Amino acid sequence: MKWQKTKKAIGNIGSTLSLIVLAVILFNVVTSKMSGENPSIFGYQMKAVLSGSMEPDIKTGSIVFIKVASDGDQFEKGDVITFITEENILVTHRIAKVKDGGSHFITKGDHNNGPDLEPVHIKNIVGRYTGITIPYVGYAFKITESRLGAALLLFLPGILLIGHGLITLWRTMRISENYRDSEAQTPNE
Repeated sequence: MKWQKTKKAIGNIGSTLSLIVLAVILFNVVTSKMSGENPSIFGYQMKAVLSGSMEPDIKTGSIVFIKVASDGDQFEKGDVITFITEENILVTHRIAKVKDGGSHFITKGDHNNGPDLEPVHIKNIVGRYTGITIPYVGYAFKITESRLGAALLLFLPGILLIGHGLITLWRTMRISENYRDSEAQTPNE
């Protein structure tokens, strides 16, 4: 019997911690969207990876955490960086070669056959991958960039909370009615 209670307590704690982490991420994304900034947690930005170029280390649809690049940062061969291409596309690839004394880099996706066509200038580097990845959340993260996705992100949690409150109220009323019915059927002594 004690094991059942312990198991239930561990499950409740795990669920609560998961909800807290999800709420912090959700709050962070909403506030950053409202302010027009990129979402970040404790100085680390979250970026969605929607291609398989870095598999198997970074799965398609993952969110990666990057440490934002600052002036004076040095990058070397083997670092995984997130950068902006000339087409204004965000890419996360590994540095394959350092050129021009560290001002340009040849990058390559781990799963790609060859290096990227254009060198990356140090000013286009957004940040360095920290090794922290959350699989599959990137798909939902990317949806929030659209107007409809942002609206859903703002209103869906409220609707879910109202629905949960109504279900809880309905269950409570049923329990109360069942209790009254059982009291009415019990003969008085």
